[in-house]
Amino acid sequence: MLPFAVALTPGLSPYRQVAYAATRAIVAGELPAGSTFPSVRELSQALKINPNTAQKVISELVRDGLLEVHPGIGTKVTARRRATARERKALLSHEVEQLIVEAKRLGLERDEVINAVGARWSELFGDEKRISTQDERR
Repeated sequence: MLPFAVALTPGLSPYRQVAYAATRAIVAGELPAGSTFPSVRELSQALKINPNTAQKVISELVRDGLLEVHPGIGTKVTARRRATARERKALLSHEVEQLIVEAKRLGLERDEVINAVGARWSELFGDEKRISTQDERR
């Protein structure tokens, strides 16, 4: 049994889906620092994915600093370090652009998107802070 949830959707890259689900579990604290991460074999068998795909997921998470491999012990979740401003900008630029394009396609206003992001953040991470918009400040 995996320590994080992932429901693979046909037509989407299994690699991207598993990497996202694992990253989400780690940043949300569902997999705390020091906890054991599944091996390539466990991951591939539990999700019925190719072992090469499972290895690619683990390699990406190691490269991103979310996991560390301890020979003879296993793969562990690392203590989170604060990303640099450059890393944060690079990490989010593509995703933010996709969000903005989709929001414009749907006819949403900037404040609606900001409020939706703030609400979802609170749902996922329990952060009570709200993002205020110009309309709320008036």
